[in-house]
Amino acid sequence: MPILRYEILLPLKYNDESLVEYEKIQRTRQELVGKFGAVTMEPQSILGVWVYEEKEYEDELIRLNVDVEDTKETEEFFRSYKNVLKERFKQIDMWITAFPIRII
Repeated sequence: MPILRYEILLPLKYNDESLVEYEKIQRTRQELVGKFGAVTMEPQSILGVWVYEEKEYEDELIRLNVDVEDTKETEEFFRSYKNVLKERFKQIDMWITAFPIRII
């Protein structure tokens, strides 16, 4: 069965610039490990810049990767989980992408 890599960008700061509690990142990591058995977390931060309703936001983010079989149930999980994360991290939107990978 084909494998997808789901990439989740988690903010380190809320939109008001206050710091996200580290427990929220740990909780997210633990949920994904509990569901899929593994997660890769890149500890260095990356910068994202985006505009919403004519206001520019600058995000400091970390990247989580989950490699899983490409199933309808997995996609449904991540579509639903996106809403959980939007609420947890108080975000207008959360960026979750999926792309095929080949494990050799």
